[in-house]
Amino acid sequence: MSQPNYLTPEGEAKLKAELEELKGPRRGELAARLRSAIQMGDLSENADYHKAKEDQGFLEGRIQELESILRNSAIIEKSSSIDVVSIGDHVTIQEGDFDPETYHLVGPTEADPRNGRISHESPIGKALMDKKVGEFAEAETPGGKIKFKIVKIE
Repeated sequence: MSQPNYLTPEGEAKLKAELEELKGPRRGELAARLRSAIQMGDLSENADYHKAKEDQGFLEGRIQELESILRNSAIIEKSSSIDVVSIGDHVTIQEGDFDPETYHLVGPTEADPRNGRISHESPIGKALMDKKVGEFAEAETPGGKIKFKIVKIE
């Protein structure tokens, strides 16, 4: 059994909404495009038909991917203890004399480092797991080894 896809409640809702959109309106639009392209006649040289079939493949692939993610998901509950870092926590860290940075520790499906959401499987995420406020952690990142202090866990 593979590891579950950790999702925040908001992340789960977002994926469910995307799935609903893809299975409903988007599938309908593609079906209409295909019907229209088929009515044009010769399919061997019909670019609209080939593009619609390609788009249909991508759409169905994304639907399958979302269904798989949601089927194998574990919702991140708010931790009752903020003594140690765990998935779902907002963690403020400080590297040397740089300004403190706050990250939301999430599963890989929701990771968005540019918006402060890092995966618990990323180098920094792994280094943060199970650490306490005041402790130091080291992570081997693509930019080199960094050492930082855990300032706050929320």
